[in-house]
Amino acid sequence: MKQHFFLLVAVGSIAGTALPAQNALSLGDAARLAAKQSGGVDVARQRVAQAEARVTQRRGALFPDLAAGIQQAERTLNSATFGFSFSNPVTGQPLLRPDGELIGPVPTVDVRYRLQQPLLDLGNVAKWRAAQSSVLAASADVQAQADMAAASAAVVYVRAVRAEAQLSARRADSALAADLLRIARDQLQAGTGIALDVTRAESQLANVRAQIIGARNERDRGLLELKRAVGLPLDAPLTLTDSLAGMPVGDVAPDAVIALARATESRADVKALLAQETAQRAASQAIKWERTPQLGLMVDQGVIGKNWNRLLPTYTWGVQLSVGLFDGFRRDGRVQEQIAATRETGAKLRDLRAQSALDVRAALLDLSAALEQVDAVRERLRLAEQEVAQAQERFRAGVAGNGDVITALLSLNQARTLRNDALASYQGSRVALAKAMGEVQKLP
Repeated sequence: MKQHFFLLVAVGSIAGTALPAQNALSLGDAARLAAKQSGGVDVARQRVAQAEARVTQRRGALFPDLAAGIQQAERTLNSATFGFSFSNPVTGQPLLRPDGELIGPVPTVDVRYRLQQPLLDLGNVAKWRAAQSSVLAASADVQAQADMAAASAAVVYVRAVRAEAQLSARRADSALAADLLRIARDQLQAGTGIALDVTRAESQLANVRAQIIGARNERDRGLLELKRAVGLPLDAPLTLTDSLAGMPVGDVAPDAVIALARATESRADVKALLAQETAQRAASQAIKWERTPQLGLMVDQGVIGKNWNRLLPTYTWGVQLSVGLFDGFRRDGRVQEQIAATRETGAKLRDLRAQSALDVRAALLDLSAALEQVDAVRERLRLAEQEVAQAQERFRAGVAGNGDVITALLSLNQARTLRNDALASYQGSRVALAKAMGEVQKLP
């Protein structure tokens, strides 16, 4: 039970980060808040409460069973059911009719208590210990569910900051398109431009405005999904303190061997399966211990009489030893069922360890590739911005129409989107690596 207490404390200490003022969340805050109050974690906590209740039930089988009762009744008897007859010692004639006669009604008052106390019951002791193991398994599952909720919330957070970055990029595109339209109109009014340039600029501005509407809707949906992931009311205000461009990029990734070792030690789902396997083995042993002899004490004591005026004390007490000899192989079937369940859990554990190794290596590969993509798209963005500046300069000078500028704006629009995609991919790889290593709640 002490181990169980420490496990719950560990969950609370990791997930106990309070929501910052005015619902302002960073990536790490979102992960820890989801680990603390998501629906899946609450369900897992209730399973712990159920397991604790089963421990109380199993332990109760080792305590005395005490009952008391009062009975006032009348009964009638058929003398033929006694199985013997009473004879008159003088005449030898039967006192009661041989074919039976009604006796009574006989009133009785019976007040007594009954006590049963197991003295030696190794089977119930083993069941109690198996129930304690189940509590540890359920507690470990709470941490596993917390890590899953934290990872899901972190992924949703990355999507939300990407949507916010997309909206900012489209607004920047809109500002450039509006500036281009203003220049085209000024040139047309001054007689140095043509109406076609104005139409092109208006079309580009309308296109960007349509993209803003889509980006704004994506941002709002992302915030709703994030509120749901962290357990906030959907109408609660929420501010993201991290921006996609401001989140760390280029962190030193751990060595693959170190990352795999940390995954083996830290992943809560692996620990949960280990605890479940231990609990199943304990349950199997408890069934085997049911074959051991059971020794118990029984006491039945009270007073009985025909009325309340004269009650005489009576008692029954004894020590009983019982041994189960044959139960139709039901116990053997239960043992085989538990052994099969243990093997199933072992297979899941082996598969999960193999999957965790794959997750770590894949996350490291994705992280490295995403970092290269970030560097590549940053260079492309720089060149696209340079292309727009040069095209605008030529357009303002009147040596070219705004077709080149619009083409450059389209290239810049795409470059900004690719930059946001690359940054989001990198942050998603960070989250995936932290999840694979069991450290998603430690994200900053």
